[in-house]
Amino acid sequence: MPTVDIFNIDKEKVGELDLKGDIFGVEVEGHLLHEVVTWQLACRRGGNASTKTRGEARGGGRKPWRQKGTGRARVGSIRSPLWRGGGVVFGPKPRSYAYTLPKKVRRLALKMALSSKVANGQLVVLDSYPFEAPKTKDFVKVLENFDIRKALFITSEENRVLELSARNVPYIQVMLPQGLNVYDILRHDHLVLFPPALAQIEARLAP
Repeated sequence: MPTVDIFNIDKEKVGELDLKGDIFGVEVEGHLLHEVVTWQLACRRGGNASTKTRGEARGGGRKPWRQKGTGRARVGSIRSPLWRGGGVVFGPKPRSYAYTLPKKVRRLALKMALSSKVANGQLVVLDSYPFEAPKTKDFVKVLENFDIRKALFITSEENRVLELSARNVPYIQVMLPQGLNVYDILRHDHLVLFPPALAQIEARLAP
């Protein structure tokens, strides 16, 4: 069962916390993490490329010349794909790149991402964020105490002081446990949790 230290904002140890081994002590498999990250990015992809067919291109309602007797090839519209300025054949249309992934795979990958932070010493547990007024300077001081530059903060409930203090700091993100995902965990160097948020994560991933 992994154990993690609890610190205050001055990086003074104030306690210890036992983590659930089936959530924070899972063997990490890189191919599974890659599969879930690829799925997440595909679901986020916009897919808004679009072209016009011959029916959507402006103009071309009148037949350019009669069907027979001119010696020229027959044509019904100047917006034919064969003509300059005509429609596009089989061009891209807005679409969704999302696909499904088994829930068990997603849950296991999330456990692996959390376990990787514990194994690499990149999981930080803070007892609280005691400031009552949002100040970026105070937040940056906390980051400097822990030598953190790129981190994901997880709070058990909305913390406007923390959110406003961190919103202008690059490479910092604050979210609730409900939004925790593999991609955001892996793209940040550190994962910073508060004990109540940690309890919610363990409850969410409990078998």
